[in-house]
Order: sequence, then C-alpha cells, then structure tokens
Amino acid sequence: MAVKIKLKRLGKIRSPHYRIVVADSRTRRDGRAIEEIGLYHPVQNPSRIEVNAERAQYWLSVGAQPTEPVLAILKLTGDWQAHKGLPAPAPLLQPEPKADKRALFEALSTDGDEAKGEAITQKAKKSDKKADEAADAAASTESTEA
Repeated sequence: MAVKIKLKRLGKIRSPHYRIVVADSRTRRDGRAIEEIGLYHPVQNPSRIEVNAERAQYWLSVGAQPTEPVLAILKLTGDWQAHKGLPAPAPLLQPEPKADKRALFEALSTDGDEAKGEAITQKAKKSDKKADEAADAAASTESTEA
C-alpha cells in the first residue's frame, strides 16, 4: 500500500483551508485519512502553516511520499531539509503590520494646527462677483465701441 502526505480541503468556496494528512494514495482528496499532521490556511495574511514536525519526520522515514503542494510546505517549515540532511532554511519573514490609514490621515491633515472646517479655496463673495461682472460688461462695451 502506497502512502501519501497530501492536502485535504475544507472550508467554503472562496475561503479554503487545508489539513495536511497522511492517507492511502488510492483514497480521494477529501476522503479517509490515516493521520492528520498539520494545517495550512492560505487565505490568512500571512498564511498559517502548522506542521507536527515529529510526525512528519516519522512518515517521511517510513516511505510516505509528499505531493507537490505538501513538499513546498515541508520545505518552508524545514521538515524536508531535516529529512534529507540538508541545512535548514532561513526563518519565515513576518510582514510588518500595516499602518492605520485613518491615523496617518489625521496626523497629516492637522499639521500642528486645529482643523478649521473650511474649504481650502476661499469662496468669492456675491458683492465681489457683481463688481467683476460689471467690470467685464464695461470692458466688453468699450471694445465694441472702439
């Protein structure tokens, strides 16, 4: 009986998460498993990867063959390198937490003074508009007379 280490899919349509399982190679993807040895949640940021290293080493030592996706996960966690006797990989880098956009906006908008609640461009007063219109009308009549 050939034994494989493969991913068992769980979750909703657009929210997949997987369990890393040891199963007979003839069973279907989400079928009966011999043992569950880990988790993989790709949707989370950063992806959640948990592998029981002791059980993974045991199953690799007795001849279980990992599928390609599981092999990639085992290489990330360092279990594959430990099985093959290779040097361990660099630790996984955690992304820096994103800055709060609202706090950045408020810090930039205040710039040391209180927000006035006014528009940036000043509104023209009605009396100024009437004076401008009168000046334009006078200029247009002068140009037509000349």
